[in-house]
Amino acid sequence: MTESGHRTTAIAAGGSPAAGARIAGLGAYRPRTVVDNKQAAAAAGVSPEWIAQRVGVQERRHATESETVISMAVEAGREALAAAGTGANSVDVVVLATCSLPTAVPNGAARVIAGLGCRAAAGFDLNAVCAGFNHALAVADGLVRSAIARTVLVVGSERMTDWVSAHDRDTGPIFADGAAAALVVPAARPGIFPVAWGSDGRRADLIRIGAATGRLEMAGREVFGWAVTALTPVIRAACARANVEPGELKGFVPHQANLRIIKALGAAVGAASAITATDVTHAGNTCAASVPLALHALHHDGQLAAEDPVLLLGFGAGLSYAAQVVLSP
Repeated sequence: MTESGHRTTAIAAGGSPAAGARIAGLGAYRPRTVVDNKQAAAAAGVSPEWIAQRVGVQERRHATESETVISMAVEAGREALAAAGTGANSVDVVVLATCSLPTAVPNGAARVIAGLGCRAAAGFDLNAVCAGFNHALAVADGLVRSAIARTVLVVGSERMTDWVSAHDRDTGPIFADGAAAALVVPAARPGIFPVAWGSDGRRADLIRIGAATGRLEMAGREVFGWAVTALTPVIRAACARANVEPGELKGFVPHQANLRIIKALGAAVGAASAITATDVTHAGNTCAASVPLALHALHHDGQLAAEDPVLLLGFGAGLSYAAQVVLSP
């Protein structure tokens, strides 16, 4: 009991460090409103063909007023828990990867915990923008393997339409909304391998919230050039840290930024037999939600078998990046 008489609940994972951690379940939430290229093009003052050729997006999802970063995260988390066959009270930690909360306080993870009905779980937000889910997954892996936590729910959730103008042709047709989650638990052998990560803060302003506009601004051509050159060594490092040859990969799930970037990176991976996720065509760029949404889509569609090695790659503002090999649940 506390001095004020309120009962507190202590959470302690206990036990010995785990040999590894794995993803036990995936969940996703895609907003109900579908915006096609005809609608997006009209707002941005371009043609539908221009959008398709430049970024590869055919349609995207926009959240309604009731579909918030928190509510979408809760729905994705519920599905991940159900897929893993466990309940909210088993969750020790919630890590919310997001860059689009309307306010910084209170933290979003605490509200996700309340929405899920978790009992006294720890929770914190992580902002590495489009690389956020990969960063959060690496943190969850460390928490589980060190026995600080036994069950960690990692959620990427974004309402990017709050931060872009539909009339800006460089961002409006590209960015969208959604959420996805992964439940991380102990494993007898690793199912999440060491992360290869970093950032190039010297060029962080290539993607930023403009001081004058309060909207997302992006130097698309420069970002494209950086992504297709700087990330190849990161991909190789992630494979090496998992002791996996690129040719052994069954899936490649890069950040769904742009179909042209995805195709260029897919060619650089050298994984001829791997399925490359192209969720961007129907989901747009959902920042921290894009990698888990694309992974969930491949899994849901039966394109990945249990324990297939899959390379996840997040990158974006910062310029932050992170990659790791995981085994499909």
